[in-house]
Amino acid sequence: MTVDKNENENENNSVPEPSARIIEQNITSEMRTSYVDYAMSVITGRALPDVRDGLK
Repeated sequence: MTVDKNENENENNSVPEPSARIIEQNITSEMRTSYVDYAMSVITGRALPDVRDGLK
């Protein structure tokens, strides 16, 4: 059985440093915003009738 070159390289590498794009944010405000976005998506996707469905 042969070992893939990429597998060997991954074993030798350490964990990469966190990206500079990570933004620290308050968990409460993030959950509130995310939940509202999710809830609106569910309402528009499931609860409201759609003309394309013949308003079923």
